[in-house]
Amino acid sequence: MCGIVGYVGQRPAQDLLLAALQKLEYRGYDSAGIALVENKSLYLEKRAGKVSDLMRVLKASRATVGLGHTRWATHGPPTDQNAHPHCDCQKKIAVIHNGIIENYLPFKEELQARGHIFLSQTDSEVIAHLIEERYDGTNLLEAVREALRPLRGAYALAVVATDSPDEVIVARQGSPLVLGLGEHETFAASDIPALLAFTKTMVFLNDGELGVLRRDGVELCDFEGRRITRAPQRIEWDVVTAQKQGYKHFMLKEIHEQPHALANTLQNRYELATGKIVLPELQKLTEKIHKAQMVYCVAMGTAYYAALTAKYLWREFFRVPLAVELASEFRYSKPYLDENTLVIAISQSGETADTLGAVREARARGASVISIVNVVGATLTRESDATLYTHAGPEIGVASTKALLAQLAALDLLGFFIAQSRGWLAPEQTRPALESLVRGPALIEKLLQQEREIVRLAQVFYEKEHFLFLGRDLLYPIALEGALKLKEISYIHAEGYAAGELKHGPIALIDAEMPTVVLVTKESVYEKVFSNIEEVKARRGIVITVTDQINKEIERVSDFIIEIPPSSRWLAPLLFVVPLQLFAYHIADLRGTDIDQPRNLAKSVTVE
Repeated sequence: MCGIVGYVGQRPAQDLLLAALQKLEYRGYDSAGIALVENKSLYLEKRAGKVSDLMRVLKASRATVGLGHTRWATHGPPTDQNAHPHCDCQKKIAVIHNGIIENYLPFKEELQARGHIFLSQTDSEVIAHLIEERYDGTNLLEAVREALRPLRGAYALAVVATDSPDEVIVARQGSPLVLGLGEHETFAASDIPALLAFTKTMVFLNDGELGVLRRDGVELCDFEGRRITRAPQRIEWDVVTAQKQGYKHFMLKEIHEQPHALANTLQNRYELATGKIVLPELQKLTEKIHKAQMVYCVAMGTAYYAALTAKYLWREFFRVPLAVELASEFRYSKPYLDENTLVIAISQSGETADTLGAVREARARGASVISIVNVVGATLTRESDATLYTHAGPEIGVASTKALLAQLAALDLLGFFIAQSRGWLAPEQTRPALESLVRGPALIEKLLQQEREIVRLAQVFYEKEHFLFLGRDLLYPIALEGALKLKEISYIHAEGYAAGELKHGPIALIDAEMPTVVLVTKESVYEKVFSNIEEVKARRGIVITVTDQINKEIERVSDFIIEIPPSSRWLAPLLFVVPLQLFAYHIADLRGTDIDQPRNLAKSVTVE
């Protein structure tokens, strides 16, 4: 989950690398470092802490070739020694690495027996020493290729050497890596936003591929040394989109971008007059969709909650079994998979290691895969039979917000598309739901105008250390998401439950100090959830009710109320999640936590 960046060009590399690293800090921020090649010598500096801590100790440099790294620790704690880049014994080779080398230990022991001295506790340092043993000063690409051949695990890496001062070698196996093409300069980075300020012309490296970055372009090959030709892609995001634009944090900016994210994801994908769903990117899977006798949704984290929400909605009209599973458990649960199975994989980044693993298992056993992804060209899109892109734009905050709304909208459309393709729903039956979804951006704008009320609520509760979130039916996954957001960015212990589970254990936690957030909609099991609120109040619990059904009963049992505009079953989950995001954000802000880069987390979980 680390962030890596490499550069070969004509301008000073140090400032460029630092600017890119700051864009990549959402991937990891417990240490940072750079390596610069100038006059056939290697300048290396690395520090525990953030990129800003590294910047304070750097010297001026005119080097035009270099590497940068920001780390999320896996092997070894965050220290200066464990920070990247890592070097060989002679300090002529520098390596940065994102991923995990699973079989590093026997190689480390063999290298130490041959006299190599290791300075860190990381798995990554092994790579530098393996390259050193294979590098004769003439062909760095070949040395890297040979060094990687026996290694197992996931990695994206970049390498420089003093004897090859005008090139950067990159390689990928299981971790994301994108290459940028400019005028007499080339770039490499873990993610698109790091490069947008410099170029919009990019090439995506696939698993099992290496690249040589030089000033005049990029050469690609596979691990067997065979040359690869790949056309670059033009990225349509702009730099401004990936900046804060006056908001205190990226997360708050992205919460406020949700009306646009929803509108953009829905745009041109339906015919409102007829109710027909228009998804041409899925037409090539029409036969597979018709034959599917089992449908799985696989995802992790917030994307998993989006999938759970879809389960409650899709089951109203699906006529085949539907299951939602954590991607990390999918491969090990012995799922039923064959050529008549459809797997839907959901990931904002398209680089989530567990989701990729689930997809590879599914395809190896004959299943067809549709992915829902936000990042163009991500690995998951290339390993799927078809991709339904969300159009949320770049999401920089580690805690996902607008990507979730876009995923929920995309899943609504996909469910309708499958149902219409199979004859389970006629287009005219879909039209009322579409009319509701189309009103979504305006209703979310209305919700965002209630932010001051939520700030006042946050001021009441920001010192609490425990919360319960309760929901039922289609709002149960939203309760899970509300609890996740609060714990992610405020470090408050929060748990989400299906409201019916309250009496089966969680009710023991209720007392006069315990706030309970209850989600109540007129669209689903209103009376049942109201009974759960009564149970909380009977034990002197504090009730915060989020509801689209304000009446005297709700007012009587609620200590605080957040009002949601009335909508439909299809739109309600998207509306209910917005105030929960704002509530978590403002509590975290009052507690002074690092909202965009919460401790121990990274934006894209690219290792298992």
